[in-house]
Amino acid sequence: MSALRARCPVCRTLTAVALGGDYECHACGRRFAAGLVRVPAAWGSGGEPMIEAAKLPIPFPEVAIVAEPTLDEQNRALAATLPVRPVVLGGCCCAHVGAVEGLAARYPRLAVVWFDAHGDLNTPDSSPSGNFWGMPLRMLLDGEVVARTRCTLLGARNLDPPEREFLSRTDLARTPGALDRVLESADAVYVAFDLDVLDPGEASMFMPEPNGMSLREAATLIERIVARCPLAGIGFTGCAADAANIRVLGRLCAAAALTPGFLETHA
Repeated sequence: MSALRARCPVCRTLTAVALGGDYECHACGRRFAAGLVRVPAAWGSGGEPMIEAAKLPIPFPEVAIVAEPTLDEQNRALAATLPVRPVVLGGCCCAHVGAVEGLAARYPRLAVVWFDAHGDLNTPDSSPSGNFWGMPLRMLLDGEVVARTRCTLLGARNLDPPEREFLSRTDLARTPGALDRVLESADAVYVAFDLDVLDPGEASMFMPEPNGMSLREAATLIERIVARCPLAGIGFTGCAADAANIRVLGRLCAAAALTPGFLETHA
């Protein structure tokens, strides 16, 4: 038995869980495919709806709630808290930084697939808004937490001029056709999914942008990713606190082969 303790979404018991192929609650016996880490923070102005969205009742064992006073402290705490096969629920996209840092320590050749309508490629000097949530992918790339050759940005369609300039001088992959190349040398993959990559009619999101992916298209891409490379974890950010998003997140988790948690609690 692992020393890890998590709150079971079925019986609500804070219990030890076995780690292996599944998470198993030792109180009610239910089994789950991942452990949930909530990150109720938005590092920018006006992000309160994303903070509330991190409280959505996603049916995986709740391992931790990471709420720290600074982003650096959040990153360190999240990296140290990650269970096997985490589902990270933010909050803003900065939640992915600590998740990737923690997983990169486990998987030296970690790949990252970043779904987002925005680039998240600004720096403190280039950002028009100063919001840290517009910088997390750049933080990971500049910090060499993940290699650019093992990273791809999918669905981005509203980019700031400095982000366009950065992309013009780098080889960061941006098309689904590059997935095989990005994943071929990876030990495992982390999927960072901002709901605004979807078309606004598909989900309830903090910062909607027109002409996004359909839910079906996004799910098909995730299925393709996990068929090609072991899943290290998945994170969801940019949500609105709308109960309808539970179905959307459920569909995406099913695509990532994390269905047991949803199937057992929605039967």
